[in-house]
Formats: sequence, structure tokens, C-alpha cells
Amino acid sequence: MSRLYIVATPIGNLGDISLRALDVLKKVNLILAEDTRVTSKLLSHFNIKKTVLSYHQHSRASQIERIIDLLNKGNDIALVCDAGTPGISDPGNELIEKICKETSGNVEIVPCPGPSTVTTAASISGFRMDKFLFLGFPPHKRKRKKFFEQVVKSEYPVIFYESPYRIIKSLEELSDIAKGFQKKLKVVVCRELTKKFETVYRGDIASALKKIREGKIKGEFVIVVKNN
Repeated sequence: MSRLYIVATPIGNLGDISLRALDVLKKVNLILAEDTRVTSKLLSHFNIKKTVLSYHQHSRASQIERIIDLLNKGNDIALVCDAGTPGISDPGNELIEKICKETSGNVEIVPCPGPSTVTTAASISGFRMDKFLFLGFPPHKRKRKKFFEQVVKSEYPVIFYESPYRIIKSLEELSDIAKGFQKKLKVVVCRELTKKFETVYRGDIASALKKIREGKIKGEFVIVVKNN
């Protein structure tokens, strides 16, 4: 029986990779990567020489069939994303679903856990996180209002992602909707977690926006929101 390893990789600091992840990446027959250039840098850093194939949200059905064929032929494969744990707001879960359906249980899906921006942000939020809601990225156009209304109405802390290109707009929209529902929100806005320029903004939305505008709007953001 072949294996598909779901391998978590560092979200920034390369020292966060696990010994098990390194062992898996060394022993598999090939590696599936969201961006082969990013993964090649990681492999080079740890002196791992391995064939790397591309698999991302725009991969064609033929690429998925090729991956399934390689597994059916007995190849062990590792799936990685650019940073963190595959299958969390990326197409890894779609691939796993198709493999489970089309290989009749002949491929073992093996988790190799590690870094994730969701749990990293949750761990430093200072909010009670025994229950929380993760929503991924806000929609770009349609259903944005519904997305932020869900954030505002949630009885549990909410975590979502945002890009540097939309962070200001999203926080402004969230603030407007919160005012409409007469809600006071606390936020923890995390930028570039575990990287050299890691920054965490805490407080209400207005103070977070002020600090973000004063700093550098670069890198990916993770936002934790809690109703007062």
C-alpha cells in the first residue's frame, strides 16, 4: 500500500520544521508542492534532493489523475504547501478527497503535523480558544458583507486570513458592520508570524488600523476577532 503524507512545513522560521517532516521528505519518492520554487528553497536548505511536482488550486484534472496513477503504482508521495499545514484554505483537501474515492482504500493518508498559522495566532491571542471559528479568506467580491456579519455575530472568537492588499479594506468593513450591530470587537492582527518582521497588533479595530497604516503593509495577515 502506498502512502500520501500530508506534511506541515514552517510558516516562516525554518527551525520550526519537525524531525519527522524532514525524515518523510527524504524518504518519499516525490513531493507535491503548491509552488515548486518555494519548496525547492526549503529542500535545498536541508540538503534534500527529491523530485518536486506542482499541485495547486489551478492544477488540471489530468495532473490529479497523474498523481493518483503514481500512487497506484506504489509511489509514496508527500504533499506540502508553501507554508503551514496542507488542506487548510488550500486545495490539498480536494486532492485527498479524490484519492480516497478513486483508489478504493489502497492509499494510506498519513498526517505529519506541524506549524499552522491558525493555531499559532490562536495560541498568542490572549482570548479563550477552547472553541473558535475559522473562516479562511474573506470573499473578494460577493458575500463579503455576509462573511463579516458572521464574524461579528459569532459567540466564539473568529480567525480569518487576509492579504496585504485587502487588510485595510477588510478591517474597515468589519468595523462598519460591527457598528451597525452595536458590537465592540477586540482584535489581534498578526503579520508575518515567526518571520523576521513578525508584528502583532492588539486592541480595537481603530487602534489596529492606525498601527497598520503607520507600519509596513507587507506579508500575510491572520486576524483573531472576539466580541467584548
